Amino acid sequence: MAMLEIRDLNVYYGVIQAMKGISFDVEQGEVIALIGANGAGKTTTLQTITGMLTPKSGSITFEGIDIVKIPGHKIVSLGMAHVPEGRRVFAQLSVLENLKLGAYTRKDKKEIEDSIQRVYKSFPRLEERKNQLAGTLSGGEQQMLAMGRALMSKPKIILMDEPSMGLSPIFVEEIFKIIKEISASGTTVLLVEQNAKKALEIADRAYVLETGKIVLQGEAKVLMNDESIKKAYLGE
Repeated sequence: MAMLEIRDLNVYYGVIQAMKGISFDVEQGEVIALIGANGAGKTTTLQTITGMLTPKSGSITFEGIDIVKIPGHKIVSLGMAHVPEGRRVFAQLSVLENLKLGAYTRKDKKEIEDSIQRVYKSFPRLEERKNQLAGTLSGGEQQMLAMGRALMSKPKIILMDEPSMGLSPIFVEEIFKIIKEISASGTTVLLVEQNAKKALEIADRAYVLETGKIVLQGEAKVLMNDESIKKAYLGE
């Protein structure tokens, strides 16, 4: 059994069908990339998995538990974290306060403090700015904070939605380096990313979404050399 199993997922916004019977698996320890054009259904997929949207039909199984009817805050306590598109940091709170909010499902204060120190080790900039209001950080720093906040829940799997969006090339490199480190530490990663080339470089496998359907899937290295992928997503 895969760590995360999506089966025949159908999601609607009113009368518009956003997801059309998609199915895919994420195995423990993998980095899986979901790629596709704007409007393909990538963000909808992540939001449905983490309980922000309710599917009309289909199943989502995480470590053998059907989570379709479980509210989002309880899904976090099962070991799943979501880094949303657009960062969504708490602008009026400090960096440290944002990190502590990421640990709201945890009780052990010493363990929480240890996690904060681990986040600072991965993101030294956050320690430098720990007392600064999150809203005053640069876009790249806010992305680091959103990722650090998600890691504070000690997730088994982390879902990331467009982590490189709007960032300078230097920050993009840094963010992808950190995603690789998160994976190397044993956390499974499900990555939605417009930068298909970068996503495929670090992913084990990938799924290509078009208008709510999976149209292609396979090993990331193989897909990188697929002519249709090169033309549509890699600008080659």
